[in-house]
Parts: sequence; C-alpha cells; structure tokens
Amino acid sequence: MEEFLTIYEVNKEKIEDFIINSIHNLGSLKDNEENNFSNIFSVFPSLELVYTVNKDTKIQNSPNYYRNKLDASASNQSRSYIIDKLHFKDKSTAFSSPYISSATRSNCITLTIKEGDIIIFLDFKIETLLERLELIELNKPFHTLTKIFYAIAGFSMVLLALFIILYSLGGFFISLIIHYDFTLDAIFKPIIALTLGIAIFDLAKTILEQEVFFKSYSRNSKVDTRMVIKFLITIIIALSIEGLMVVFKIAIENYTEMLNALYLITGISFIIIALSIFIYLTSKKYK
Repeated sequence: MEEFLTIYEVNKEKIEDFIINSIHNLGSLKDNEENNFSNIFSVFPSLELVYTVNKDTKIQNSPNYYRNKLDASASNQSRSYIIDKLHFKDKSTAFSSPYISSATRSNCITLTIKEGDIIIFLDFKIETLLERLELIELNKPFHTLTKIFYAIAGFSMVLLALFIILYSLGGFFISLIIHYDFTLDAIFKPIIALTLGIAIFDLAKTILEQEVFFKSYSRNSKVDTRMVIKFLITIIIALSIEGLMVVFKIAIENYTEMLNALYLITGISFIIIALSIFIYLTSKKYK
C-alpha cells in the first residue's frame, strides 16, 4: 500500500487535474442527487462514496451514497475534521490528503465541491484511481493466479533451503562424531551447502515479499534488479568458498593441479566483474 501512496504523491497534480476537469464536464453535481449520484458513479469507477454537508454548520445533511446502496445512519454527523485538512485548488474545490476511510476501509482521497449552500464530498479509492490513469498495472484475476503460483514456489524453496541446511549439518556431525573425519572436505562442504541454502532462502524471501505479501505494481520498480544482485552475490560467496577449498586441497595433495584452481578463481573473478558492470549500469539507469 505504501507504493500506491508513493505513486500518488509523485503524480498528485496530474491526478487532481484529471478529476477536476472530469467533474466540471458533468455540470452541476447537486442535480444528480435525485438519482443517488448514479451518473457520477458511472463516470468514475474509482468513486466509492458521495455525500453532502451544510456549508455553514459542517454537518452532513444527506445519507452516504455508495455505488449500489445508501446509508442513512451517517447523516447529521460533523465533517469539520475533514474540511480542516483540505488543500484548496480554487474557491470552490479542494482535496484531502490520502487517508483510510472509516466508511469503506480503503485508502482514499476526498474531493469537495461547493455548490450553493452545500459542500459535496466525493471519496475516490486510490488503488482504482491509479489503475484508471494507467499509473499501475493491476488485473485482479491474473494477480490472484500469479500470487498463488509464487506462494507455492516461494514456500517450496524455503522448505528446500531448510532441507539443504539440515542435510549439511547432519552430514557434518556424522563425519565428525561417527567417522572422525577432520578433512577439509568435511569442513568446507557443509559451509558451501549452508551458503547455497541461504541463497535459496534469500531468493524465496524476496519472491514472497514482492509477489505475495507486498505486491509491487510499479512499472519502474527496482525489485527485480535488487533480487538478481542479492542472489548473484550469495552465489559468488559460495563459489569463492569452493575455490578456497580447491586451492587448499591441491596445495596439500598435488601442486601440479594448481592451474585448475587458477581457472576456477579466474572464472569467479569474471563473474564479479560482470556483476560490478551490471550494478554500475543499473544504478545509472535509475538516477
């Protein structure tokens, strides 16, 4: 939800101008109260709630008009707390800052328009408004399907990472306690497995955070780039440990094979250089 508010703040002027221009094209809004403002609801899919307030007393003098119902219990309540938080575009129109509506329980902004002796309040749902203006891409059925898929894949990766960690620790203790194996392989292989387990878990965590629990809708999101960088760094660490183990093993057993260790370390160095170039280019892109 924080992302919605960020996108809204960046495009605030454009959004407010769009709403005002569209409202002015409808003519007098007060005349639409006879049909429960249905014409206005049809024009604005993001519109959730309409009601009117007395200009002098700041008391609501109409029911809450929703898209498919009305609620008379909201009448005769003071709305001065909202009016005090408005920023005026001109003498007759003003907008509120984003807030959570007590009536709809969604993040919204309120537009107020003075007509005669009343003030008309219109609550717009931010999520739908951003989608309408193509500032976010949101398709709820497809989003639900992808969310389920990512949840299954993410939690499966978490279980796989946990299995790798437990397997490596189990093998390590078996080697030390049962087989009394104190070789480099017995020490370094569990470290490599643990590092790979961390890499898999970190990737799963990023997928679950960004695609399941806190879905990113922004087209310009840096999430994918950060995910690739974090995953590659973990893999580089695992390969570096493997290279260190190979160097020690060859140094102890057979110096003639040291060239193979050099090839491995050189390959890791090329990956580090490629990752550095990737980070540099992406950082320039987002400046």
